[in-house]
Amino acid sequence: MTRSATAKLAGYTGIAALSLFAGLALRLPELVAVGAPFALVVALGLTVERRPQVEVSVEVDRPRVLEREEVDLVVGVQTSRPAELYLPLPPGLELVDGANPSAVRGDEVVTLRLRADKWGAYAPGVVFVRAYDRFRVLRWETRLERRTPLKVYPQAEYLRSIVRPVRTQVFAGNQVAREKGDGIEFADLRPFVSGDLVRRVNWRASARRGELWVNEYHPERNADVVLFLDAFAEARRGTSSTLDQAVRAAAALAARYLREKDRVGVVSFGGTLNWLLPATGVGQLYRIVDAVLDSRIVLSYAWRNLDLVPRRTLPPHALVLAISPLLDERATSALLDLRARGFDLAVIEVSPLEYVGPGRGPTDRLAHRLWALKREAQRTRYERAGVPVSVWSGDASLASALEEVRSFRRYARSAR
Repeated sequence: MTRSATAKLAGYTGIAALSLFAGLALRLPELVAVGAPFALVVALGLTVERRPQVEVSVEVDRPRVLEREEVDLVVGVQTSRPAELYLPLPPGLELVDGANPSAVRGDEVVTLRLRADKWGAYAPGVVFVRAYDRFRVLRWETRLERRTPLKVYPQAEYLRSIVRPVRTQVFAGNQVAREKGDGIEFADLRPFVSGDLVRRVNWRASARRGELWVNEYHPERNADVVLFLDAFAEARRGTSSTLDQAVRAAAALAARYLREKDRVGVVSFGGTLNWLLPATGVGQLYRIVDAVLDSRIVLSYAWRNLDLVPRRTLPPHALVLAISPLLDERATSALLDLRARGFDLAVIEVSPLEYVGPGRGPTDRLAHRLWALKREAQRTRYERAGVPVSVWSGDASLASALEEVRSFRRYARSAR
């Protein structure tokens, strides 16, 4: 019996006792008659009624959905007494159809239609149950934990083109390697030597030069790509934040590179360190999205460096795509350390300026301007180290930010 049941029972008992004592003291049988029904109800409630038996099960029809998709939350109930159920929904899940709270009687199945408004890992299934006895004197309340996992994946932007790595790996893929070998992408012409295949002979060039010349090709190889997710700090306004944009970008990049048969891994670097070793296939895409869904900003003042990251997580010649708001100096130092160690690095800066207003007073506006200039100097620091930095705001597409990175890399190669 819970506090509410005890309080209600105590109320009936108090009324009955007060009426009986007042009737006896004042010798008024009317008061005794008034309190007798309350005493009878209390006696029946204590002797006849038993705690109801309630069994609840909760499950979803699909454990994985995309944002703005709908999912059914099925609640199975077995109760010996009429009861009321209430399931508090976490922020990000909205009730579309169904009654919550709902009244059940006996064995019933309650279906709640939910819409996933925001990506994340959810565990709905906390059930509050309230039941009454037949005289509605006693009330039982309990809280049941019947959590079921539900993962909502972000809507990933489709990317037509991506940042190509400087160096590729030895396995077959869709990336055109700079080395020469067996492939379909034309590279150069050279004189025929013993052992060359006849099908490689360029007959037009051979007829023009009077000797045999053969074609050389660039082989198609795969690449290692590591997505570096900065979880040191974020800028937030309402339900949107820089981390929200970073997770969407990571999901889109992972899907695009995996379609190119590249090996993709992820490192979430911040208050906590999470990593996923590079691999290929559709299963790796689900593992990556599951990993970034668990990314959270955890405050920590401990200095973290890249020595904490396992070496296999950052394989040699890997393309490291950092997605960061560049709000924490530790992330800046970690990325510059990667560049100093020879990694092919590019930074997509999730701009926090749209989340932080300049303020109303002149001092606030001046501080905001100085902060923006400091960020410009930080980007210049990266560019001097040969690292492209593209600024990505919420109202622009991720493809435009990637095009800025590609333009910088083309310009840097031509300048050399």
